[in-house]
Amino acid sequence: MTVSGSPLQRAERFCARYGMTVPVVEAPMAGACPPALAVAVAGAGGMGANGVVNDPPARIAEWMETFRAGSSGPVQLNVWVPDPPVDDPERVAAAERFLSTMGSIGDPKGPPPDFDEQCAAMLGARPTVVSSIMGRFDDAYVRRLHGAGIAWFACATTVDDALAAQDAGADAVVAQGMEAGGHRGTTDPADAESTVVSLFALLPRMADVLDVPIVAAGGIADGRCLAAALTLGASAVQVGTALLRAPETGIDPGWSAALVGLAPERTVPTRAYSGRLGRAAPTRYVTAWNDDGAPLPAPYPQQRGLVARMRAGEPGTVDRANHWAGQNAALATTDPAGEIVTRMWSEARALLG
Repeated sequence: MTVSGSPLQRAERFCARYGMTVPVVEAPMAGACPPALAVAVAGAGGMGANGVVNDPPARIAEWMETFRAGSSGPVQLNVWVPDPPVDDPERVAAAERFLSTMGSIGDPKGPPPDFDEQCAAMLGARPTVVSSIMGRFDDAYVRRLHGAGIAWFACATTVDDALAAQDAGADAVVAQGMEAGGHRGTTDPADAESTVVSLFALLPRMADVLDVPIVAAGGIADGRCLAAALTLGASAVQVGTALLRAPETGIDPGWSAALVGLAPERTVPTRAYSGRLGRAAPTRYVTAWNDDGAPLPAPYPQQRGLVARMRAGEPGTVDRANHWAGQNAALATTDPAGEIVTRMWSEARALLG
């Protein structure tokens, strides 16, 4: 069981293990994790991060070099475990026709980065943690990580997936609740809509059955959320949406504005950006896919490729950036990232006594 000791004792053990002083891990948000943000989070005592699903090996190495130039602190690199290929040309064609009503579709980009090459690049970059989402690493890669002194964190949205990750050698489980912004980390894409379990329902059960530490993800936006997550069995939290409006993140201004005052119930689960389910702000583009007569988005990664082609052309009503948003988006501030992390931990410590 992971609940041994008080919440503060668990957090202290986790921090000591990973070279942190604050139990806050930056969420590895692909496309919204510049090195400056990771440096700021690590500088405040947390763990920086980068999501590399779209990055070729050279970009992974370059990002890590830039981070290390600014920080010697802990850092996580995250990658998606690839989905089995889906061959549904009619669905792809319908999505393409629907997108063409919103703007002009540009030329296709090159092939996506090779997963095995990404894994090798992450190993070579020697981060503190390599993490997986949408699946689990194979035994051979886990052995290579551990042999290099790199921990493996595995994202899980269900208790069964958490147990499977632990059995496969994960050093920690990232418990992702349905409140989380961005992509839903289900192993099977088809399960994403049906496994909509809240973080605070997942945490106690996972804490009762897991031996490895739990990192809580989903709706963690201030010290109250952090204190509650630790109380329910987490050893640390992973924070994404709460950092999106920080100056170091530098997201698209329209995306930042969409988060202001965004009520929890107005965030939208959508496959419109990539074909994989994620939680976003209800932009005109996102809501169009729920209109009568709208087709299903193409499967991943075809939908992501189509959206990229729209952005390369004249996107019209297609969002310039994916407007991901967790259910506590309204709590995101424009304060510097280090201040956000420091304040969150100070508030949590006061609540936990």
